[in-house]
Amino acid sequence: MESITAVLALAALAQEHRLEVFRLLVRAGLAGLPPGQLAERLKIAPPTLSFHLAQLKHAGLVQVRRDGRSLIYTVNYDAMNGLMAFLTDNCCGGDAAACRVPICEPESATLVRRRVARSARPS
Repeated sequence: MESITAVLALAALAQEHRLEVFRLLVRAGLAGLPPGQLAERLKIAPPTLSFHLAQLKHAGLVQVRRDGRSLIYTVNYDAMNGLMAFLTDNCCGGDAAACRVPICEPESATLVRRRVARSARPS
């Protein structure tokens, strides 16, 4: 990930409602949520939510797909993991053994993808 891409993503998340939307979509997983449910759960007016979703989409953090007549928003996990990898890339000089803080493990970004992949599997 390039610095400008990281700056766009961080800027998009640096707003309370957008951060709430993003975190709710992370919890929703690959199934995602339609805008109506997002607005209802977060108590955000639909026009305001639309603006925030557009900002997150522009930053590459969320994706939208059509399901019949509905739009479903999901997190772009590749972008999220890329941002996490970018932020932790030089942690402890790149020496994972030297890292003592769990958040500072250079390979921790791949854990998110593994958890998502497991939860997406049929039971």
